[in-house]
Parts: sequence; structure tokens; C-alpha cells
Amino acid sequence: MKTLLILFVLMNLDKLLRPGHCTETRDQILTITPTTQEQVDILKNVSTQYETALWQPAAPQYIKEETEVHLFVPANSSETVRDLLQTHAITHEVLLANANELIEMQTRNDSGDPRSSATFYERYHSLEDIYYWINRTQQDNPSTVEVILIGSSSEKRPLYVLKLSMNNRPNKKAMWIDCGIHAREWVSPAFCLWFVRHSLSFYRQNQDITHILDNMDVYVLPVMNPDGYEYTWTTNRMWRKNRSVSKRSGCIGVDLNRNFDANWCTEGASDEPCTEIYCGEFPESEPETQAVADFLRKNKDTVQLYLTIHSYSQMLLFPYSCTLEEAENHRDLYEMVQEAAQKIRRYYRNNYRYGSGAKTIYLAPGGSDDWAYNLGIKYAFTFELQDRGRYGFLLPPSHIPKACNEALTAVKTIALKVIEKTQAPTSPPRTL
Repeated sequence: MKTLLILFVLMNLDKLLRPGHCTETRDQILTITPTTQEQVDILKNVSTQYETALWQPAAPQYIKEETEVHLFVPANSSETVRDLLQTHAITHEVLLANANELIEMQTRNDSGDPRSSATFYERYHSLEDIYYWINRTQQDNPSTVEVILIGSSSEKRPLYVLKLSMNNRPNKKAMWIDCGIHAREWVSPAFCLWFVRHSLSFYRQNQDITHILDNMDVYVLPVMNPDGYEYTWTTNRMWRKNRSVSKRSGCIGVDLNRNFDANWCTEGASDEPCTEIYCGEFPESEPETQAVADFLRKNKDTVQLYLTIHSYSQMLLFPYSCTLEEAENHRDLYEMVQEAAQKIRRYYRNNYRYGSGAKTIYLAPGGSDDWAYNLGIKYAFTFELQDRGRYGFLLPPSHIPKACNEALTAVKTIALKVIEKTQAPTSPPRTL
């Protein structure tokens, strides 16, 4: 019997070695466009019943006819999902066939000394490495950088804010930037690091950042969701929420950008703990949300500009996302993002959509920018960085510089406008 088996293998060796045989199925990203309500319903089922991760939109309830859906399909579900789509004649294409390789590439050579490598800011970094960078940045810039512990995460990791302050001018205003509220959006923390490096390196060299820092302190929270971010490095690259455990169901995680007190848990959020847009037990139920909210409440008379950095989809958004109503200074906010988008297009030949959140994408209550706006910070924005879906959350490290420079252009454009609109001239005209 053993001899016969060996003979069979030898006789069929050429067939077994042919391309298409014994090939490894890999994690993939599919782009799918449902054209009927039936197809919408099937897609909603696929995104909840199988081991998939919905990239775009953020939750099944947002799936609708003639709207592109991006779906991460792990190797063990690939055949089942694609057969189901073909059976129901649902148009789909493979956006990324090699998601595993991209993830591996992103986590390779992540560590390093910020001072010894010019490419440090052109790579993604583990949470441990970001904490190291925070300490090193403060040590290297003791007169201009202060590290503030504003709280801790649900798994007791520290929430560190860097305060950049170039002078002690009385009654100085400030802006706030937070990154990494959603764990899988790795280019977001990369931008916070990029912004700090640019500010410290080009102060007194670049006229725009000099004017901004002369007139404003800057608070930067590089990773608002450290537990989720760490989990994307160790266990599940597609994780979105924080890592708190629901008392009701045992499901893990709250969407921190549905947990602020801005029309909390209305249409566009979910009270089901197992969903990606779970709003939490109550507003600010999560320690990460509460830490940010407490800090901003204490500094609401100083902070004039609030920025929260996300990915992906290339959009510059402002309140409201929790209602279709327009913000009181809608025109001002619109003109700011319009100018920012125009500059990005002019300098980098890349297009960003812009407008109020609810009208530009969909209703999303409990968001940080709406909450900050209602607190009294009347210039509040959400940036969605690169790209539009080609790589999505797996944006290659080689794309970090352009993505961050586009966002930096928007930050500078808006900050300069806020200073112009809210502050009496306190420095001579810019001549740098």
C-alpha cells in the first residue's frame, strides 16, 4: 500500500506542483458595491456572521445601495465569502491580495532612536517605542516640551500629552491634537509624531509654524487608545475599539468616538457591546474618554482649536456629526477646510472631501469634535488621512511622509486662520 502511494505521488508530481495547486490562501481586502436592497442585506449578514472586518463604512447599518464597501476577509473565510458573493451576483474585486505581507512589512524594524535615524518618522512604531519617543523628546527639549499624564486606559496604560510651549506670553491660547482614538488607524499616531518633530525642527525656520507656535501652545496626545493600539500590534491588526470588558455581555471594547456626550447613543451608534460602534454604558464611561474630556474642561478657556486625527478616506470634517443641524459658525468652518483642501490639492495633487460630518458621510453621535465644539471650542475638526481605500488601514510606511505633510498643510492653514480670527496681533508681520 505504501509503495502504491509513493508511486501515485511520483506519477502526479507535475500536477501537484503546477501553479494553482497547494497555494496558500491569504487575507484579502475586497471592494464590493451592492446594487439592490437584497444585496445590501446579504452584505450586512456577511460582515456580521463571518470572521470578517468591515473597513468602510464603519458599521453594517451604514451599508447602502450603490455605495462602495471595503471588507477585510481573513484566509479562513475567503472561499466561503467569495462563493456567497458570486452566488448572489454581487460585484466585487480584490483590492489587496496580500494583506499578510503588508502587515508584516509595517511591523518590521519598528524600533530605533529618534535621533539616530532620518527614517524614524517614516515608519510605524509600537506603543513601547512611542512611550520611549515621548520621554526622549522631552529630555531633548526640556525648555519647550512638557509631558503631562492626563489619566490612564482601561488596562492602566498611561495617557501622555506633550505640551509644546515656545514662550511665556500672558493669556496665551492653545490648540489640541489627539491621534489614535481608533486602534487600527496607524497613520494617525504617526502624524502626531510627525507634527511634533516638524514643530521642534522648523520653529524659527518655517514662517507658518513659527507664527503658530509664537501665538499658541500645542497639546498633543499621540495615542488616545493605547490598549487597542497595543492589541493591533500583538493580536488583531484590524481592532478598532478600546479593550474594556462589557459587564452585560463579555464582549470587548467601546468605540471611544461614540462615547462622548454629544447626542450620545442616538442614530449612528449602537447600544450593543459586540458591535464596532458600541457607545458604552453611558457618556464618558471609558477612562480614555473621561481623561480627555476632563483635561479639555479644565482648559476650555485656553484651547481655541481642537483637532482629532483619523484614517482613512481623505476628508476634512467639522461639526456636526451627531445631527444634521448646522453649527453656529458653519460658514467659517467650511471656508477653513475648503482652503485647506485647496492647498493640499495645489501642493500634493491629492483630493480631500470636506464639510460637516453628518452631511459629508453619515450621522455619528458621541464624537469628540462635536463634544469639544459644544464645550465652547468653536474651531473643532476631524481629519481623515490617506488613502481612499487602495490600502486603507494598511497604508504602507512609504506613504507616511506624503500623508503627514498633507495633514500638516491642513493643520497650519486652519491654525493660522483661527489665530487671525480670534487673536489681536501680538507679533510683528511675518518676514521670515
